[in-house]
Amino acid sequence: MKKYLFLLLFLGVLPSIAFSQGCVAVRGMSCSAGTGTNGHAMMHPGQWQISIGFRNLHSYKHYVGTVYQPQREAIGNNVINDQQAFDFGVNYSVTDRFSIAFNLPVTFNNRTSLYEHYGNAVAVNPQQRRFATQSNGIGDARITASYWVLDPIEHMKGNFSVGLGIKLPTGNWNVQDEFHRRRADGTDYTISKAVDQSIQLGDGGVGFNLEVQGYQQLFTRTSLYYNGFYMLNPRNVNSASNVAPDRVVTDEMVRYMSSPDQYAGRVGLNYVVSAKAGIGATLGARIEGVPAYDLVGGSDGFRRPGYIVSIEPGLSYSSLKNTYFVSVPIATHRNRIKSANDWKTGRHGDAAFADYLISASVTHRF
Repeated sequence: MKKYLFLLLFLGVLPSIAFSQGCVAVRGMSCSAGTGTNGHAMMHPGQWQISIGFRNLHSYKHYVGTVYQPQREAIGNNVINDQQAFDFGVNYSVTDRFSIAFNLPVTFNNRTSLYEHYGNAVAVNPQQRRFATQSNGIGDARITASYWVLDPIEHMKGNFSVGLGIKLPTGNWNVQDEFHRRRADGTDYTISKAVDQSIQLGDGGVGFNLEVQGYQQLFTRTSLYYNGFYMLNPRNVNSASNVAPDRVVTDEMVRYMSSPDQYAGRVGLNYVVSAKAGIGATLGARIEGVPAYDLVGGSDGFRRPGYIVSIEPGLSYSSLKNTYFVSVPIATHRNRIKSANDWKTGRHGDAAFADYLISASVTHRF
């Protein structure tokens, strides 16, 4: 029984990959249902596991490449994104080694800016007024099949799984909201257009994700955990227009929004504080981002590629049926890399990032 609880705690704190970057449009996804690989090794054929994940972020710091732009905050024309997101997952164990997971994110986004409305310049926005746009609803659903490479019963001290999945365009990729404009006489009017890519609920593409995750016991109370994720998005652009309806732009590199690839990875240590009480602690590093060019398909359309590296401390509590996990990834390195259009035009766009995010999850197996 102690050995069982020890392994369950090892697996229970392998956290899912929860994506959030601020202005870099990394969609909220988990590496699998629940908290990563927890419970798979001990699930019997026909068992189910349900999970709810939550994350919260406040993005406001602008970067061009790796260079921080503090003047944006000082002047007050920085873009601010706030996001609260839930990830609902269901996992079914077909065998002791093979399982199928379904995930559906639900996101609440609020974005405030000057440049998308009156503009940043004092000449066109003398009062430096800031306005908000929102998007709320379900995101892109995912179905993933995972397989433990080694027999979980025979390899309790170390194992890894591989996964292959499909992402469905269930999230609205053309959420519209009202944007403010200022007439020459100072009066206000609004136009309706697509909200910024960073708060769109989906990307409009059918994607294919590759996953790997696992653990290895190093010492009596300490194990190594790791997981990685890459999503291929073959679609080039979606139908959401990145420009205002009163503008005529034919260049597909900027007219429509891109359907980009995305990736994430984690590696770290899990320490069993108390196997009897089911308490564990983790400390690791993570990277997540959007590449400038897709591996498959075109890379046209508007996108803000980039990545963020974080240190991620976490705490968990596990019982035979439930696992609770919370972590706070703290950003240590941010990079808004050049997009395909940046390379084409010779410019280098910026993006806003969060200092940290709060990630939590609850899983129940029955």
